[in-house]
Amino acid sequence: MTMRHPQLRSDGELQHLLTIEGLPRDLIHRILDTAESFVGVSDREVKKVPLLRGKSVFNLFFENSTRTRTTFEIAAKRLSADVVNLNINTSSTSKGESLLDTVDNLSAMHADMFVVRHAQSGAPFLIAEHLNRIRGNEVHVVNAGDGRHAHPTQGLLDMYTIRHHKKDFTSLRVAIVGDILHSRVARSDIHALTTLGVPELRAIGPRTLMPGGLEQMGVHVYTDMREGLRDVDVVIMLRLQNERMRGALLPSAQEYFKHYGLTREKLALARPDAIVMHPGPMNRGVEIESAVADSAQAVILQQVTFGIAVRMAVMSMLGAQ
Repeated sequence: MTMRHPQLRSDGELQHLLTIEGLPRDLIHRILDTAESFVGVSDREVKKVPLLRGKSVFNLFFENSTRTRTTFEIAAKRLSADVVNLNINTSSTSKGESLLDTVDNLSAMHADMFVVRHAQSGAPFLIAEHLNRIRGNEVHVVNAGDGRHAHPTQGLLDMYTIRHHKKDFTSLRVAIVGDILHSRVARSDIHALTTLGVPELRAIGPRTLMPGGLEQMGVHVYTDMREGLRDVDVVIMLRLQNERMRGALLPSAQEYFKHYGLTREKLALARPDAIVMHPGPMNRGVEIESAVADSAQAVILQQVTFGIAVRMAVMSMLGAQ
């Protein structure tokens, strides 16, 4: 018997968004198409629509992230939802209450959707399974990043940005550069890019920051950045996840920049129309030089704008049920 994906309903529609892994290609494209409908005439403009009027969205962030929380809040408000932001540092969990007890209490306040960010991998899955048992299909969970595991809306907004600029995934060379070992963004991007049919996906970085099993996922591993960047169409730079590192994985930030920082000289090895992306926040002079971050090839600020539209798409598709 085929197991149903835990975030999909029996009809194949989204019940939760927990990970990109296992999402069908047509569903990913449908999310991106829905996001496109929210982007205005200008790429810098996102429309406001009343699709979640009367619904309550709880931002449940157990881990700090001003950028992600803010874009989810803006997205929910542009869908006309009621938004509750919880300061977890002063909440009941810091007083000893369990995660699921906190969720139960918030659920009793008639929450329709939880946006969850947590330092522990799997926490949003645990919450989603619990809510399925006690509330059926009534409540939805969106994973806003869990441990090293997944960051599905970041992966989707990255796919939207690539599709916006490159139109088709099936002829691209994409390089993901940096701290892949600790990056949930890298995992989500790899699952999305392979599902969408990218024929050549490269991972570039020091061996100490490379997880095992990348080759089995169809990823070509490079420790030489210049070799890895040659003729690529898309460069996705990653932030060094210093807060998740255990032990001395790098000699120094300066040494890292020398070998793996994106400079104009290294970028010149990619295709002339290559785009440069970064999930943020950027460490200038460590992962990327300012001349590249501020160049016409960088689409980093567009990613933030598109992120609002993508998060609106996900929440509207969940909330419409």
